[in-house]
Amino acid sequence: MLDDLEYEDSEAPAIGLARAAVPWDDVQDHIKIAHHPILVLPEGSTQYAGAYWTGTQMAVTGDLGSDQEQAICEFREFLREHGET
Repeated sequence: MLDDLEYEDSEAPAIGLARAAVPWDDVQDHIKIAHHPILVLPEGSTQYAGAYWTGTQMAVTGDLGSDQEQAICEFREFLREHGET
């Protein structure tokens, strides 16, 4: 479990904010247990990605931009459009 997450919860759904370059294995382990969306800045990337639980597995959406606030908005919109809220 990732224990150092902050949350952006001004709107639904609340999104966990992982520290930069957190390993994908750690993200996957966390999502398997917690089942809530997480915004991740992958190691070696300048673009945020969103990870979420589909009910049976982790899914990742990339290309959310390099600005964290914009990435949060994009990820929330993606989750809403795909019924993942």
